[in-house]
Amino acid sequence: MRRTIGLVISVIAGGVIAAGTAQAAGNPEAGAKVFTRCKACHTAEPGKNRIGPSLYGVVGRMSGTEPGFNYSPAMKNAHIVWTPENLNKYLTNPKAVVPGNKMAFPGVKDPKEREDVISYLETLGGKH
Repeated sequence: MRRTIGLVISVIAGGVIAAGTAQAAGNPEAGAKVFTRCKACHTAEPGKNRIGPSLYGVVGRMSGTEPGFNYSPAMKNAHIVWTPENLNKYLTNPKAVVPGNKMAFPGVKDPKEREDVISYLETLGGKH
């Protein structure tokens, strides 16, 4: 019985460590520099939308739900929760993940830059 409980605790602890490691993989300072490319259309300020929605709190938010932003029907109906994994897929090729979305940006092709900018976005608040 003790071995079973110990094994369960080890598995749970391993999952928590792995989850923590996934969040810490990118460099938020480097990601802030990558984010400068996004600033033409997006802000990191809560409630301040531009051509694109505010990305404050985007991690954990459902796609198409930033108040006050006029989303495309494609984004409104995508029903994607912006987890780091989903952001990584989207930022690789936005048009492939949400066909018909309004964002003209072709994506961030460099995996390290995507990891860094997602790490930066995680610092902006939201549901972690």
